[in-house]
Amino acid sequence: MSGFRATKAGDAFRLEAKFEQRYDEEEKLGTPQRIITWIIQVLGPEAPPNPGSGWQEIQACLKDGVVLCKLINKLNSTVGKPATAFKAKATSSFVALNNIENFNNAAKDFGVPATALFQPPDLYEGRKGPMLNVVNCLNQLGFVANTKGIQPKYEGITPPKAE
Repeated sequence: MSGFRATKAGDAFRLEAKFEQRYDEEEKLGTPQRIITWIIQVLGPEAPPNPGSGWQEIQACLKDGVVLCKLINKLNSTVGKPATAFKAKATSSFVALNNIENFNNAAKDFGVPATALFQPPDLYEGRKGPMLNVVNCLNQLGFVANTKGIQPKYEGITPPKAE
C-alpha cells in the first residue's frame, strides 16, 4: 500500500528519517524482540510462529490486527473484561484496519493512555518510521499489564523519567 504514496520531501522526509532513527534505537535496546517474546508467551498455543525482530517481519505478523486482538482479549480475560470483536480472516484492508482500530479501542479501555496509541495506517502501510508508534503502544501495553499483575510479566526496559 505504501508504494502508492508520493515520496516524502522536505519536513516530512526529515520527520520520517527521525522516526526511523528512533526505531533503530529501540531495536538496539531490544524492545521489538521483547514485545514479540511477550506476545508469544501471553498467547501460548494461540501465538503465531516467532516472526523475528526485524520491523518488516513484525509488521507482517501484526498487519491484519488478528494477533493484536487475540492479545488484548487474552489480557482482558485475565482481568474479567469482555472480549473485543474481530474478524479472524482479515482478507481485505478494510477488515484489517477495523481489527487494528478495535485493538486500539480495547487497549485504551485496558489502561493504555490515548497518547500511546497508534493510527491503524502506522501498522498497516508497512513503513519503518511509523512502526515506532506501534512498538511504543505495545511497550506501554506491557507495562500496563504488569501493573495489573498479569503473567507472564512483560520484561520491557523502563523509559527514563524527565527531570
